[in-house]
Amino acid sequence: MTQQKHVTLVITHALKPQDAGTYEAWLGKIMPIAAQYPGHLGANVIRPADGQGMWNIIIRFDTLEHLYGWTQSETRRQLVDEITPLLGEGDHTEIRTEAAFWFTPPAPHVRQPLRWKQFLITLLVIFPSTNLVPWLTGMALPALKGSLLLHLINDACVVALVVWLWMPIVTRLFAGWLKKA
Repeated sequence: MTQQKHVTLVITHALKPQDAGTYEAWLGKIMPIAAQYPGHLGANVIRPADGQGMWNIIIRFDTLEHLYGWTQSETRRQLVDEITPLLGEGDHTEIRTEAAFWFTPPAPHVRQPLRWKQFLITLLVIFPSTNLVPWLTGMALPALKGSLLLHLINDACVVALVVWLWMPIVTRLFAGWLKKA
């Protein structure tokens, strides 16, 4: 049976800081290949803080079957084999099926951002989305004005924009600020 909810692959790699350049080059090679696999919805790289060596790669797929298509592929196995000598703790992967975990650290030793920072980042994407989407749908669908159906369409558009577009972009842009105490 095919799972319809999107799934996320969280990959954690421990490296020595001096290997960062080699690892970045490897990411530049593997990421476009992963993006070509069916169901690939996007990826984010969370680079380590200064002096740290823990890298986290978050890759989203539309179904569990498509995620497995990538993780169990011979192509991924060969690419991971290339970088394995640099990985201090191996290729650690975890599959998450939650709809969103923007502020949940992918590794237990990574501190979650302060609540007020989470609030500001969330407000940064929710406020413009909840004002712009109804304005646009109101212009595009004037016959539905004030209807429950239009509210549903607005809510669905806002949630989709926040989950798949704005939060991944904003959390990546503000990653350094979110990590600071």
